[in-house]
Amino acid sequence: AAALLLMNFYRPMWKMSAVLIGILLLLGWVARSFVPGLVQQYRVKPNEYELEKPFLGYHLDYTRRAFGLNSVRTIPLTPENEVTPEELQADQETVRNIRLWDYSPLLRTYKQLQAIRTYYDFDDVYIDRYKLNGGNRQVMLSVRELDLSKLQNQTWVNMHLEFTHGYGVVMNPVNEVSPGGLPHFFMKDLPPRSTVDIKLDRPQIYYGSMKDFYVLVNTDVKEFDYPMGDSNVRSTYEGDGGVEIGSFWRRLLFTLRFRDTEILFTGALRPESRVLYYRNVREALGEVAPFLLFDGDTYPVIFNGRIIWVQDAFTWTHRYPYSKPVMTADPTLRHFNGVNYIRNSVKATVDAYDGKMSFYIVDEKDPVARTWQKIFPHIFKPAGAMSEELWKHMRYPEDFFEVQTDVYRTYHMTDTNTYYNREDVWEVTPVGRERRIQPNYVTMKLWGEKDPEFAVIVPYMPLGRDNLIGWMAGRCDPDNYGELLVYEFPKQKLIYGPAQIEALINQHPEISSQLSLWSQRGSDVIIGDLLVIPIGKSLLYVQPLYLKAENGELPELKRVIVSTGGRVEWSETFAGALQKLMGKNVFEKGGPAVSGGAPAPKREEAEKELPSVKKISENDIASLAKLAQELYDSAQEAQRQGDWALYGEKIKELGNVISELEERSKK
Repeated sequence: AAALLLMNFYRPMWKMSAVLIGILLLLGWVARSFVPGLVQQYRVKPNEYELEKPFLGYHLDYTRRAFGLNSVRTIPLTPENEVTPEELQADQETVRNIRLWDYSPLLRTYKQLQAIRTYYDFDDVYIDRYKLNGGNRQVMLSVRELDLSKLQNQTWVNMHLEFTHGYGVVMNPVNEVSPGGLPHFFMKDLPPRSTVDIKLDRPQIYYGSMKDFYVLVNTDVKEFDYPMGDSNVRSTYEGDGGVEIGSFWRRLLFTLRFRDTEILFTGALRPESRVLYYRNVREALGEVAPFLLFDGDTYPVIFNGRIIWVQDAFTWTHRYPYSKPVMTADPTLRHFNGVNYIRNSVKATVDAYDGKMSFYIVDEKDPVARTWQKIFPHIFKPAGAMSEELWKHMRYPEDFFEVQTDVYRTYHMTDTNTYYNREDVWEVTPVGRERRIQPNYVTMKLWGEKDPEFAVIVPYMPLGRDNLIGWMAGRCDPDNYGELLVYEFPKQKLIYGPAQIEALINQHPEISSQLSLWSQRGSDVIIGDLLVIPIGKSLLYVQPLYLKAENGELPELKRVIVSTGGRVEWSETFAGALQKLMGKNVFEKGGPAVSGGAPAPKREEAEKELPSVKKISENDIASLAKLAQELYDSAQEAQRQGDWALYGEKIKELGNVISELEERSKK
C-alpha cells in the first residue's frame, strides 16, 4: 500500500490509491470492532485466569505501591470476647482519652456558648493532643473567626478597615463534661482565658479557614479586636503579612484588582499601610503550589503562643503503570478521582497572624516530591527544619487515610486467584448504610506496643456482612509517623461490628423506651458516632447520646452507652456506664498513671476540706455560692485525675448545696 502511494509521485494512479485507502480504513474498523471480541471470546475467555495471571500480579503489586500500601504491617490477632475490669485499669491512658464529644453537636455548642457576638463564627471542630500534667491529653478545639455576612452595619470601613480579624480559640478535653451536659472548657471567652498550661499570646486571626475577603491594615482606623462590656478593645496590626499599599500607583493597581474605587479615594491609608488578601489558608497555599492536592481539613495548632494552621498536601499522578485510579462518589474525596498514585509528602504551615507559609518535605523517598523540590528549591524545606515541638502536633491526614483504607478493602489480597474471584473483599460501610465509618483519632496503646500513642483507626467488615474482620491504624507520633498497621481477626470467630452493636442498643428495653419518651416530649435525640476502641485484647464500644430542645440549638450530652461481649449499658456519665457494665468501679483512687509511668497527680487539691453547709449562716448566700463553685472545681480536678469515686462524692455534695441555695432563695 505504501509502495503504491509512493508510485503516485511518478505515475498517477489516483483511483487505485483511493480504493486502497478505503480498504485499509475498512480493515482497520473491522480489526478494532470485531477482532478484540473474537480474541476475548475464543482465546482469552476459556483460559482467562492463566492468561491474565501475570498482569493481575503486576496490578496488585503496583496498586499497593502507588497508594503506599506495600509496607503495611499485618498482625494476626484473636480478640477476647469482652473487655475485663483489669484491662481497663491497666490501660487508663486510652480510657481517659475516649472521645465523648461528636464534631457536629460540639460545633453547635461552640456557636451557642462561645460565638459571643453575631459576627463571630466557628467553621469546624478539630482534634489534637497537648502535653498537660505530664501526659498527653486529647482535646477538641475551634477558632473564632469573623463572618462579615452577619455584621449589622456593612459599611466599606467596617468591612475592610475595622473588622479585619477573628480572635481566640475555644478548647475542651474530649472526655470531660460539665454539669448540664456541656463541655468543660480548657480555653474560652474574650479575651481568651486558659485553665491549663497553654499560652496564647497572639489570639488575632487574620488568616483562617472561612470565606476570603481583603482587608487594609496599619491605617488611620483602629481595628476592632474584641468586645468588652459596652465598649470595644482595638488594636493595630504589627505583622508583615500582605503587600504594602501606601503609594498612589499601588492603590490604583489594587483598585483595579478588587474593582473597588474606595481603595483609591479613602483618606485612611498611610505609607506603611498594607493590604491582606488570599486569607483563606487552603486557597493561599493552592496559589503557591497549584501542582499539589490538599487535604480537606486545615487544622490549628497553638505553638509558641501563636495559632499555626497545618495543611497536609499530596503529590500525585494519574500515569502510574498498572495502578487502579481512585473513583469515588464521596463529595469530600472527589478531588482525588482519576489519581492512581498519591503520597502525603508535604506538610504546610501558615501563621494565622502574619500569613507566613512554610512547605516541608516529609517523605524524601517520593520521587515526585524530590522533583518538585528541585524545580522550586526556594519553596520546600526539609522535614528537619520544622520545630520538634510543632512536629508533635502533626497527624496522619484523614482524607489520605480514607483513600488508603478504601483501596486496601480489595488490595489487601496478595494472591492473584483470590483477587480474581473477589473471595475476600472487605468493607468500611456497614450493610444498608450510605455513609462509611469515619476514621477516629484516638490516644491509645496499640496492641503489641508498650506506650500509648496518637493514631487514626478505622474498622473493617467483610463485604455484605456486619461482623468485624479487622482494623487499620495510621500512626501519628513522630517516632513512628506514617506507619500503617492492620490487625486481622480470624474469620471463624464472631467479632461484633458497629451495625450489630447498634442493633443491640436499639433492642435494649430501657434505652429504647427512654428514647421514645424523649421524642414524645418534643426533644431531638442526637445519636453520636459509635466508637470502636481496642482495650487490652478485646474491643470496647462507646456511643454518646445528646439531647436538644426541638426549637433550640444547644445539644447537651445526656447519656453514654458502652458495650462489650454483647452486653450493653448506659448512664449519665462514662464512668457510671462502665461501672454498670463491669459491675465495679474500674477507676482506682488516685487516678491512673500518666504517660511514661510517672505517678498520677495527688488528690489533695481535689479532696481539700471545704466548709459545711450547716456552718454557713442563713443569710450568707454569697458564701453558699462560693462553696458551690469550690465543690465544682474540686469535682473537675478529680475528673481530670481520673478519680471517679471522689468526683461522684463532690458532685453529690454540689447537688446538696444547689438544693440548699434554692431553699434559701425562696425565703
